[in-house]
Amino acid sequence: MDNPTKPSALLLISPQCSHCPAVMEGLLKLLKSNKLGKVEIVNLFEHPEIAAELGVRSVPWTRIGPFDIEGAHSYAELEQWAEEAAQPVSTTHYYRHLLENRQLEKAISLIKAAPDSLTDLLPLLASVETPISIRIGVGAVLEEFTGEEPLNWIVPGLITLTESEQQQIRADACHYLSLSNDHAALTAIRGLENDPDPEIREIAAESAAALSARLKQ
Repeated sequence: MDNPTKPSALLLISPQCSHCPAVMEGLLKLLKSNKLGKVEIVNLFEHPEIAAELGVRSVPWTRIGPFDIEGAHSYAELEQWAEEAAQPVSTTHYYRHLLENRQLEKAISLIKAAPDSLTDLLPLLASVETPISIRIGVGAVLEEFTGEEPLNWIVPGLITLTESEQQQIRADACHYLSLSNDHAALTAIRGLENDPDPEIREIAAESAAALSARLKQ
């Protein structure tokens, strides 16, 4: 019987894959230590239809709980994903992983399927530790939802970020507020027109103009 409190894992391998044995060993170790409830291993040489069904192009390919991760991963990385999958659903770490590995389209597709998870991008914007490449990826995702309802849902969180002590965070929040259709966003943007940083004052003026025009449509 499956352990209902532990996530399951699916691993796709091929006989020619040099990295597959290490990932398989890591998953089985997690199973033995009761951090996974079940591990299913599929040899794509025998079952190529599984790869076609899941859209998998390379191995090793691993699914732990709701998270799909590609390529070779250490035991420590697999353990971290297992711990993430066992927690209440929060996709911040997973979206960071996708953007870090240039899987922007997959991140957008997942958010379109579960628009509420757009809020899980806010911690990435709020942290000064987030690399610029990931911040750019977050921006690309948010721009995909310009003028749409899911973006309005994160307006309160973005307004909070406009009060950050960090110039980069205030600037990003100001710009992304301009992508919404929310009057509260416009008020927050106009508040930044008096920001002590001249660059943010310029961004605020441009953002206020853009959002005002959209709200009049």
